[in-house]
Amino acid sequence: MQTYPPLSTQVIGQAESALGALLDPLLSRTGTTFHQWLVLTVTAASGGDIDHDQLVARVSGARKIDGAEVEAAIAGLDAAGLAEGTSRVILTTAGLARFAEIRGALEEITARLFDFPAEDLAAAGRVLAILTERANAELAAG
Repeated sequence: MQTYPPLSTQVIGQAESALGALLDPLLSRTGTTFHQWLVLTVTAASGGDIDHDQLVARVSGARKIDGAEVEAAIAGLDAAGLAEGTSRVILTTAGLARFAEIRGALEEITARLFDFPAEDLAAAGRVLAILTERANAELAAG
């Protein structure tokens, strides 16, 4: 029987690195940067249309990146014809298609990787959500 280490920052980091390594070729194949992917994801989750400032705040807050990096990703999507707008960011038909292409490939991979009992997934989700809340509270406390 295989034994596994307890949950730690190292285990979480290794999982994030492995999952990122699976995402990277999907993004490269489509010419999409990671930050552009984040913008596409948040915008698509908002129905393909979101307030510009809200988008910047959500992506920079969730990923702990500078707002200027998010702004650059939005500008890159706009230049590529994948998004448009100034006060609101709206995914174009091409932007929605790009999101669907990458998301579809990711769903195929995650269906294989996340083949665990529902209660295990729920427990892992709870633990990671609580860790995120606590880390955000530490950051806010300075």
